[in-house]
This record gives sequence, C-alpha cells and structure tokens, in this order.
Amino acid sequence: MCGRFSLTSSEAILNERFRLAGGAVPYVARYNCAPTQNLAVITNDEPGCLQFFRWGLIPFWAKDEKIGNKMINARAESIAEKPSFRNAFRSRRCLVPADGFYEWKSDNGKIPYRITLKSNEPFAMAGIWETWKSPSGSNIHSFSIITTAANALMQPIHERMPVILPPEAEETWLSGNNAEEIRALLKPYDPDLMQAYQVSKLVNSPRNDNPAIILPLETSA
Repeated sequence: MCGRFSLTSSEAILNERFRLAGGAVPYVARYNCAPTQNLAVITNDEPGCLQFFRWGLIPFWAKDEKIGNKMINARAESIAEKPSFRNAFRSRRCLVPADGFYEWKSDNGKIPYRITLKSNEPFAMAGIWETWKSPSGSNIHSFSIITTAANALMQPIHERMPVILPPEAEETWLSGNNAEEIRALLKPYDPDLMQAYQVSKLVNSPRNDNPAIILPLETSA
C-alpha cells in the first residue's frame, strides 16, 4: 500500500518537471503527507496546474464522506472492475506528485523507510480522482493512489508499492483512451532507479511535518 509520502521539491522545480503554469493555491512543501489531507494532484481535466484534493477517494454514489478514509489506495489488479474505482479509472485519472514515499517494515516492530528515486527528483504516482456532493451541496474532490506488487527493492520492506509512472508515460496516463495501453502502465517501477533508507519514527504521526522526517535515521538521531 501507500499510506504516506512527501513532496518537498520547490514550486519552480515542480512547474518545470510537470510543465505547470502555477496554481491559485499557495504551494507549501510537505514532508509527511497523510490520508484525509488536501494534497497536490495534476488531473486530466486541468493538466497545467496543481490542484489540492482530499486523499481518500469518495465515490460519487457514497452516502458518507468517511468511506474515503478506507480508499486511499486502489489495487492495479482490480481497479477496472471495482465499483468504487472503475468509473474514475476510465475517465478521471491524475498524477500525484511526490519526491518520496514511506513504508513500514515488520521486524520486531514497525520500522519506517523512505523510498525515493536515486536522482532525488520528483516523480508522479498514478492516481484516480472523484467529485462527491455533500449533503450541504458542496463538492469535495478526492483521490486515490494506485498500488501494484513490490519490485525487488521494495520486497524486503513491503509486498506493495505505489505505481510510479515513467515521465514518458504521464501524458498517456492522463489523456490516453486505449484501455489496454493504460492498464499496461500499472506495473512496478524499475528498482535500479530507486533507493530506500530508514527514517525516524517521527513519521508515524501526521502531526510531524518538517524536514527532520526525511533525514536518514543516523542523521536524524
């Protein structure tokens, strides 16, 4: 699964990397992005700017927004069939920018790791988004991150990982209409391009959102 990530790159770097024009909402670096928070996404509807959607997809047919708390991830293997995700998969896809994600290894307790590209550059996780109308009539935009089987780097840490899209596949993910071509993108990322290191248990609490979160354990200790 993917239950935490970071997006600490500067707005200028993100604008260049994802060809963005900038957004109306002020951008702030985030070191410990967590479910239910409003976080940056790039949607197929507005690919030229960052928007801020709630993490935890709320299906349009839901009666209660709390269902989104259980839908932070969508499995690649079943996303096209699951009633909660299939409509969004067909027509409401997004990029979830990040420069690292966290996972916990079970080894005499839960040991947190941060996983990044070796280049330390930002990347895009594959996501889907939805709009839900609340009983009060307001619209809540939400998203889910798609996960797949772990690659060789991730396997000693966890059995799942987010789908990371190669840069050349991002446009296809957002605007493609060939179902087989799109599904083919939902695979583990090249482990040779990634790295993982242990971090402080400060990351365990979403209240902790500062640069100390992303430091290697021996540095932050």
